[in-house]
Amino acid sequence: MSVSMLSTFIKPMHREGRKFVAIFAAVTLVLFLISDVLGWIGVGLTVWCYYFFRDPERTTPVREGLMVSPADGVISLLEPAVPPVELGLGDAPLTRVSVFMNVFNCHVNRIPHQGRITRIAYHEGKFLNASLDKASSDNERNGLAVEMADGRSYGVVQIAGLVARRILCEVDEGQQMMTGERFGMIRFGSRLDIYLPDGVSPLVCIGQTMVAGETVLADLQSQETPRLGSVR
Repeated sequence: MSVSMLSTFIKPMHREGRKFVAIFAAVTLVLFLISDVLGWIGVGLTVWCYYFFRDPERTTPVREGLMVSPADGVISLLEPAVPPVELGLGDAPLTRVSVFMNVFNCHVNRIPHQGRITRIAYHEGKFLNASLDKASSDNERNGLAVEMADGRSYGVVQIAGLVARRILCEVDEGQQMMTGERFGMIRFGSRLDIYLPDGVSPLVCIGQTMVAGETVLADLQSQETPRLGSVR
């Protein structure tokens, strides 16, 4: 099946965005009554709003053991950290991979590896810049603990950012999920933290661009050491 040029630019939109696009479009009509210049600025903002809420299909690698990125964006942090206590993943540090999403990234979030959701925990907090390290502990967040078929668990945490004001989680505890399946989104710039199972090394580097549901984050079957990256 070939990919058409039109489908490269025109993407499906998440239902969460419909009301916002409608509001932007209505405001744009009013702006045209005031000034053509203001009207065209409104058109640009309406197109951006649609683009922000895009929900494209993704092709997920399906080999057993592969973990994929839960979000579009850039790897901003890669370090050992204790998972949020509310996820019940223990108090020992695990490798945390943080994916920072700016306002131009697709904000639909996807499950890194298939398994059963054993816990969903929402935590109220601040709205600091999501690229900061302390955003993991201080910001509003919603976390999922996922148990895989081999009995190991990992965590994925949606973190609100400086302008994000709503975390949307569309799954339930006990639900069985497939790798790359959608589980929610965050409105406007934010971050996703992934806490890898103990002993699993990430196959990504700080600064690397990620594609949700497609970019391989880690391999549960690999003994490869953590990767280093070089800007070129």
